[in-house]
Amino acid sequence: MNRNLRLLGVVAAGWIGVMGYVVSAKSQQPAAPARSETAPAAAAPGQPGQPGRGGQRGQAALPGTEYGWSAFQTRCGKCHLNPTVDLATPAFVIRQMTPEKIYETLTTGSMRDEAEGLSDGQKRRIAEFMAGRPLGSSKAGDAKDMPNKCATNPPMTDPFAGPGWNGWGNDGGNTRFQPAAAARLTAANVPRLKLKWAFGFPTGESSNSQPTVLAGRVFAGSDNGFVYSLDAATGCVYWSYESGSIVRGSLVVGPVAGQGDARYAVFFGDGHANVFAVNAQNGRLLWKTKVDSHVVARITAGTRFHNGKLFVPVSSSEEFSSGTPDYPCCTSRGSLVALDANSGKILWKTWVVPGEQKAYKIQSNGVVLYAPGGGAVWNSPTVDPVRNAVYVSTGDATTFPAPNTTDGVMAMDIDTGKVLWAFQADSKDVFMGGCNGPVRSEACPNPMGPDLDIGNSPILKSLPNGKRVLLVGTKQGHIIALDPDDNGKQLYRVLATTGQPVAEGGGRGGSIVWGGAADDQYVYYGAGGQAGLVAFGLASGQKAWAFTPPAGGGSLGAAPTAIPGVVFQGSSNGRLYAVSAADGKQIWEFNTAQEFATVNNVPARGGAIAVSGAVVVNGMLFVSSGYAITNTASGGNVLLAFSVE
Repeated sequence: MNRNLRLLGVVAAGWIGVMGYVVSAKSQQPAAPARSETAPAAAAPGQPGQPGRGGQRGQAALPGTEYGWSAFQTRCGKCHLNPTVDLATPAFVIRQMTPEKIYETLTTGSMRDEAEGLSDGQKRRIAEFMAGRPLGSSKAGDAKDMPNKCATNPPMTDPFAGPGWNGWGNDGGNTRFQPAAAARLTAANVPRLKLKWAFGFPTGESSNSQPTVLAGRVFAGSDNGFVYSLDAATGCVYWSYESGSIVRGSLVVGPVAGQGDARYAVFFGDGHANVFAVNAQNGRLLWKTKVDSHVVARITAGTRFHNGKLFVPVSSSEEFSSGTPDYPCCTSRGSLVALDANSGKILWKTWVVPGEQKAYKIQSNGVVLYAPGGGAVWNSPTVDPVRNAVYVSTGDATTFPAPNTTDGVMAMDIDTGKVLWAFQADSKDVFMGGCNGPVRSEACPNPMGPDLDIGNSPILKSLPNGKRVLLVGTKQGHIIALDPDDNGKQLYRVLATTGQPVAEGGGRGGSIVWGGAADDQYVYYGAGGQAGLVAFGLASGQKAWAFTPPAGGGSLGAAPTAIPGVVFQGSSNGRLYAVSAADGKQIWEFNTAQEFATVNNVPARGGAIAVSGAVVVNGMLFVSSGYAITNTASGGNVLLAFSVE
């Protein structure tokens, strides 16, 4: 019997089906369906002047790896050498990656499905040829091998007794605001900020993780899979922990019990959908939990700690695998998972896309397709103790019809995961990023949606009149305010560019992807493109001002950070700006897209600041630089610390 027909029978028997929104801690996750195997094309000799022979790093092709270029052309070129596939990492960016990173991507990372059928040796040759050096030739990222080890590791003080920045948004409402007492920076002294130290992530190519700063220590993740604890004042390294995959989201610290001498833990997720708790004092692993068994599931945003629970957003790379005809789309769904922070035990799991997943079609090549799918959660959850609720923004659907929980905001009960309400910003968005290439899956949506998922954390703020507001921005440049006390009722929806009211499907006002910040008067969003950094009245939704950088100043799409009187905003070309919160006038600028001498003697360079934003604590500013995902952003591997001179 045809293997895919057997799959249909298995599905009918309930193998992949999961009913409803909520999965209990005892429920089993559906296994990933079997994948079709495709033999690689015949070997062809490498060609002089192609990637691996020179390039931006001056690599030389390694003897015996020339086949890697042919294999890359045959198996990867339809997307990565095709400029019309704008969501595929271009070859010139891949050439800047380490062979370890390329190999990990092909074996256990986002390109695992596309690389199926290649032998391990072929994957190694691709990695070594594209990177221009052998696997294992770079120094490990372990702190014990670094020259800047801290002389001692004194007992960590109470991380919540003094100034700090914990997690993505610094508070449960994800406001990305630092009060004056903790910031110890003002509009008057920000112009005197100078670089104090730089730390290089060994073998790193893309700096995505936002640092957390508590008790005089910096906790930072990296794309090399290591998490580091550094001294905030000097950049010396206390410890490192290797997770085994990219740590992209922000880290969060919380108290733990029942874990020996560990008083506080650092919590984070990785690119394989694992969640870790390590001792904040020494980096010792306390527990590790896999929150989703699907091969394309991953954690790309920061977890949120609240009253002994850890809330974990689960996203997916399936919409990029989905365009491959041999991939049995669409079996991955976004979710929010609650864990016991002391043990890592799963307390509940709520799918963004509800219902039973069923096979609905057999493609002409025999591969089975499934629905419903999508709804990745790309953002750190927001906690509302008043409503006993946790909020997340949600991604687009990958199958028709788009459930009303996609492209919007969901509210869930903190204790049970029960869905309290859902708001949908766009009801017609069914999208797959892998469907722009010349070879397409029959799962590709027709019509293709506009890709308007909401990737930024909801911002929860109280207004002077006692009312509260929940704010999100969309990729269409819409700023939306909801009433968290009235089942998510929409209060206003305005364009970031003009400030005019707009309805669903209305005009484009820039693109808000990674988040905003809010003080007691305004909400601030980096809206990219011509919109720039914008400020809107919290209660009124009226536009107050906009900051657009000078010509060549880059696109402002990273998450901003606010302190009293100042807003910090990163740009796609590596510039970090500080502007007045009152009128948006620029007061400081620093170009991070350059090479830096580092405290750990690792060659390091900054690049795009396109995702996470600045962190301000106790008179210092910290920022990661170098986001290498798209062909408009340059990579890097550096964490920078500034102080006032």
